[in-house]
Amino acid sequence: MPRSVNSVAKRARRKKIIKQAKGYFGRRKNVWTVAKNAVERAMQYSYRDRRNKKRTFRALWITRINAGAREHGLSYSQFMGKLKANNIELNRKVLADLAMNNPEAFKAVIDKVK
Repeated sequence: MPRSVNSVAKRARRKKIIKQAKGYFGRRKNVWTVAKNAVERAMQYSYRDRRNKKRTFRALWITRINAGAREHGLSYSQFMGKLKANNIELNRKVLADLAMNNPEAFKAVIDKVK
């Protein structure tokens, strides 16, 4: 009895990987084994960096809040401590946005906690 192979599924599987490798340089975009390795590595990086992105943004927000607070004579930690003590529940994303784009509103928050 002849061996049965499912070429349709095999081709579809390979085509999917080659499609994901679109835009890669050299053989990484069109040679199956090279493309498979490149796509697998890219998927690992994207998984890792979806988590790192959150860390990076939090660090950016903290830097912006610190800069805004220091203009008014407070450090970041003092400012955040006073926010908690006064039960003002604004998250870092909103505070950073205020510090960057709406300095008068940020000053109002600082005056409220002082």
